[in-house]
Amino acid sequence: MSRKRVHLAAHFPGVNNTTVWTDPRSGSQIDFASFVHLAKTAERGKLDFFFLAEGLRLREIKGRVHDLDVVGRPESLTVLSALAAVTDRLGLAATVNTTFNEPYELARRLSTLDHLSGGRAGWNVVTTSDAFTGANFRRGGYLDRADRYERAAEFVRLSRKLWDSWRPDAVAADPTTGTFVRPGAVGHVEHRGAHFSVEGRFTLPRGPQGHPVVIQAGESDEGREFAAAHADVIFSPHGGLEEGKRFYADVKRRLARYGRAPHQLKIMPAATFALGDTAEEAAENAAVIRRRQVGPQTAIAFLEQVWGRDLSGLDPEGPLPDIEPDLSEGVSQGRVPIKDRAAVAAKWRALAEEKGLSIRELVIEVTGRQTFVGTPEGVARQIDAYVQADAADGFVLVPHLTPGGLDEFVDRVVPLLQERRVFRADYTGATLRDHLELT
Repeated sequence: MSRKRVHLAAHFPGVNNTTVWTDPRSGSQIDFASFVHLAKTAERGKLDFFFLAEGLRLREIKGRVHDLDVVGRPESLTVLSALAAVTDRLGLAATVNTTFNEPYELARRLSTLDHLSGGRAGWNVVTTSDAFTGANFRRGGYLDRADRYERAAEFVRLSRKLWDSWRPDAVAADPTTGTFVRPGAVGHVEHRGAHFSVEGRFTLPRGPQGHPVVIQAGESDEGREFAAAHADVIFSPHGGLEEGKRFYADVKRRLARYGRAPHQLKIMPAATFALGDTAEEAAENAAVIRRRQVGPQTAIAFLEQVWGRDLSGLDPEGPLPDIEPDLSEGVSQGRVPIKDRAAVAAKWRALAEEKGLSIRELVIEVTGRQTFVGTPEGVARQIDAYVQADAADGFVLVPHLTPGGLDEFVDRVVPLLQERRVFRADYTGATLRDHLELT
């Protein structure tokens, strides 16, 4: 029986508290050289794509910007268009919001990236439900959860209609007159829907890969259904092996109702890593990284999101507060709200008492840890095991350093995956769809 191929992508770090900003090796989030370094490292490792997140408003805690989040990162599609000129094969994917953009304009920008890169564009489709972000836009306000997924689905359908409106043979070459567009090859698009009304002709011919690859992030039931209907890749939170297998089976099962086969949607959870020459050294490195990711300020900020109170007077190395959460309103804006904060607080209190954890130790415990920890051989074995067990088709790697955090993985883990014959030795196709085996 042949072994499944592992798919890998690289996420440019800096969102939430993943990045260890205090490390002297941590570089700029604005300097183009940072983007070039990580993208070229990913391409050197033959990864499928390079992935940028998006934020449409700076997140706030108690009305102040929490300075461990990215402040001032350039707009993603602009960055990726520039990276198209300094990379050859690497896919280039951007998170772009469907709540506060328009289909015609975004379809045009994504198609432009696809043409500039020779068919390497990807679009991570996200929605926004909060009025805090909406205040930055003319329309303002927000959409209910069901409405924002409905809008996103219509957005994607209309974008594909625009991308498909030119016949594949629309552009031709004549030795005497040069390049021309065949008569009747540019279709007229008419769309009347619940959220959009568009009539006209698209300005660009069909891209090199037909459509940019569509990525969806999330794990809710609505998100899973959206991915099954519309996405080529689902970028999901990472759980344990058994949790991953359940998620994988559930999403793949949903594809049939949309006339799709399992291989037409790749499931690629986010994954962090910590390496060492021995298992013990790797575990120590992982513990150091986690403690540096969750500094005193971040620990209190996480606690305040659950408690809904100003807890700045507490000692992060001390115990949880005796007071109960204020459930009337939160103190954080621009983040996905925490559901059932009373239950979360009770769970956290029980865990802290059971293990004797301080506030900071508790936040380190409950906010995740390195996904893959071990020697390069051990990490390669873990990744391969997840993919062969149908817990994932691959992973989106999120290093803890900008921009050099991916270097060690590419230098030490990728060659071992290649030795196992589960990861490509070189690119065999030109487009992102080729890399993801979606064609």
